[in-house]
Amino acid sequence: MTLPKIELIHRGRWQTLSNVPPARTLLDLIREDLRVSDTKEGCASGDCGACTVVLGSGAQAHTVNSCIRMAHSAHGLQITTASDLSVNGQLHPVQQALVDHHASQCGFCTPGFVMSLYDLYNRAQGRAVSREEAMEAISGNLCRCTGYRPILDAAMAMHLYPLPKASPAPAPAETSSERDPLDPHYALPTSLRQLLPLRARFPKAQIMAGGTDAGLWVTQQHRQFAQVIDITRVAELQRIEQYPQHIAIGAAVSIHDAFAALAERRPEVAHFAHRFAGRPVRQSGTLGGNVANGSPIGDSMPLLIALGAQVVLMAWRGGRMVHRHVPLEDYYLGYRQTVLKPDELLCWIVVPHPHADEQLHCHKVSKRLEDDISSVCLVLNLHLQQDHVREVRIGVGGVAATPVRATRTEAVMRAQVFNAATVAKAQDTLAQEFNPISDMRASADYRRLLLRNLLQRAWLQAQGQGLVQLEDLP
Repeated sequence: MTLPKIELIHRGRWQTLSNVPPARTLLDLIREDLRVSDTKEGCASGDCGACTVVLGSGAQAHTVNSCIRMAHSAHGLQITTASDLSVNGQLHPVQQALVDHHASQCGFCTPGFVMSLYDLYNRAQGRAVSREEAMEAISGNLCRCTGYRPILDAAMAMHLYPLPKASPAPAPAETSSERDPLDPHYALPTSLRQLLPLRARFPKAQIMAGGTDAGLWVTQQHRQFAQVIDITRVAELQRIEQYPQHIAIGAAVSIHDAFAALAERRPEVAHFAHRFAGRPVRQSGTLGGNVANGSPIGDSMPLLIALGAQVVLMAWRGGRMVHRHVPLEDYYLGYRQTVLKPDELLCWIVVPHPHADEQLHCHKVSKRLEDDISSVCLVLNLHLQQDHVREVRIGVGGVAATPVRATRTEAVMRAQVFNAATVAKAQDTLAQEFNPISDMRASADYRRLLLRNLLQRAWLQAQGQGLVQLEDLP
C-alpha cells in the first residue's frame, strides 16, 4: 500500500517526503525525515511549547505545536524552525536579543521561545512590543530554568537589532505535485463539494482540523488512523460571515480568529479567549473542531451555549448538499457522543448578535492561569429590564459528561428582580443542578462550590464592584 507523499518548503527549497503515514506528527517529520534537531519534544501534548514552529508564509504564517500537528497538514506549506533564522552566521534579531539578555540556561525550551517571539516580531513589523504583548506571545511556552524576566526583556528589545543582510533563496512558486487531494489515506479537500461526498463515502474516516485534540490521541493513546479527512483547506469553512442578526463562523476558522470576531461585538470575550490556551494552540486549533469534539471541559462550548449558538450540520444526499440547524446544547447526547449522523459534518457555528441590554460574564477556574484545562467554566448571559431578569442563559463546563446549559437555574432567575435574594436562590439551584465527578483537577464538592462562587462573582461584577478576581488587581 502506497501512502500519500508530502511536499513542503523548508529553507527555501521544496522537500518531497514519500509514503508518510496519516498519523505521523509534524514533529516526527521535522526531526526524523528533515533531520532538523532544534525542534524538541517536551510534553507531546501541546503544553510546553518546546516543539513550536511557524507554519505557512507571509500573512498566513503562524505558530503551531508540531508535536500534536499532523504532518500531512503541512503539505504545500512552508515550515520554519529556530535553526532556519540565522543567515551566514548572523543571528536573527530575536536570537541575538535572547543571547544578549542571557535568556537561556539549559536551552531545551529556547527554540520554542525563539519561534513564538519570531511570530511576534513579524506581526510587530519593526515596532517595539510591550511587555503584555510579549507575555501573550509566549503564553504557550514553559521555561523551568531562567524564569521569564530575561525572555521578556529580550522580546521588548528585539526591534533594536538589524536583520541578517542576506535572505534564504525563495522557494519555487509552486510544486509539481500529483497528489490527489481526495486520497482517503489523508484527504485535503478544498471545497464543500469535495468534502461532503467524501464524508458520505468514508463515514468512519477520522475528521481532522488543527489536531489540538486529535493529536493527543496519537501521542498519548498511540492511535493510528487508517483514513483521515482534513477540513482545514475547505474554502467555505475558512470564512467568517456577518449577517444582520448573527455571525456565522466556519468550522475551519482558527480559535484565535473566531474569538477575535466574537470580541468585536462582545469585548468581554477577549480576556476569556486569552485564558483558553496559549497562542500556538489558538492559532492551530479550530472552533469547529473544539465544538465537534465535545470535551466536557472544552471552554468554547459554555460560552457559545450562553450566547444561544446553533451548529449547522451538513451532508451530501441525493446528489446535493443538505443541512440542518441544531441548538448547541442539544448537539451533545453523552460523553463524546453527538447527534451527528455518519454522513454529516459540523460545518458552521451560528452566533446571534448581542442585544443592547446584554451583560456577559465569562469565568474560568483552572490550576494554572494560562494554557490550562478548566476545572469549571461558567458563562452567564444576562438581559436586564428595569432591574428584572428579562432573559438569562448559563453555559457550564466541567460539571457533567458534556458541556451543559443550566436550565433549572435560569428558570429560578427569569422574570425575577435581580438582587441578592434571587442570586442566592440561583446559587443553591446551580450547586444541585449537576452531578460533577472528582478527578485530578477538582473534587465534586469543590466544583459545586465553584459554581456558587462564580455566580456570586458575576453578581458582584454586575453591581459594579471592580475587584472580584485576581486579574482585577492593579
